[in-house]
Amino acid sequence: AAKTWQLKRAVDAFIAEMDRSEALGIDYIVFHPGAHMGAGVDEGCATVAESLNTALDARPDHKVKLLVETTAGQGTNVGYTFEQIADILAQVNSPERMAVCFDTQHAFAAGYDIRTPEDWENTLQEFDRIIGLDQLLVFHLNDSKRDLASRVDRHEKIGDGLLGLVPFWCLVNDTRFADTPAVLETPVQDDSEYGEDLELLRSLIGAPEPEPVARIV
Repeated sequence: AAKTWQLKRAVDAFIAEMDRSEALGIDYIVFHPGAHMGAGVDEGCATVAESLNTALDARPDHKVKLLVETTAGQGTNVGYTFEQIADILAQVNSPERMAVCFDTQHAFAAGYDIRTPEDWENTLQEFDRIIGLDQLLVFHLNDSKRDLASRVDRHEKIGDGLLGLVPFWCLVNDTRFADTPAVLETPVQDDSEYGEDLELLRSLIGAPEPEPVARIV
């Protein structure tokens, strides 16, 4: 948000969310870093960090960690490159209270290819080099309605989009993330459909590599 009354209202609401999470014993708050509204990426990242410092300073004893989510970069949203997220984290005064959530659809739409095992590993190595895999504490699992580097945030059910099954096969068989929480955010008509996605994901554990998705030419 821009530096207006809206920003203060957003920070106050965020602190209230921290209070609720702390009271409920919730470990992590995953949040979108927001948009720079024309001020530019650098200024936007600085504003996010400043707002986080305000919130963290207001609740110094809270144990809940704040996880910046990778974004698709739609509109003027920041946080769509690993460098931008690293920039935000570097400006936070309490880095030990921060970490990252990796959204598969957002990363793909932002330009990070994960459609083959090689792409998956290359993207994670880049994340490790710029941010550090020790900071990746949660995944959001979504296939994508839009193509690589589209900068459009549009989720799809697992296996039905332009990512296909391979990146999810890579994740569920990647021992580095055996204990990392993963949350489905796929579009469903009824909550029972999440069971279908979960069953599909579980079927990929220990299975042969799936066929790659057909690519848009």
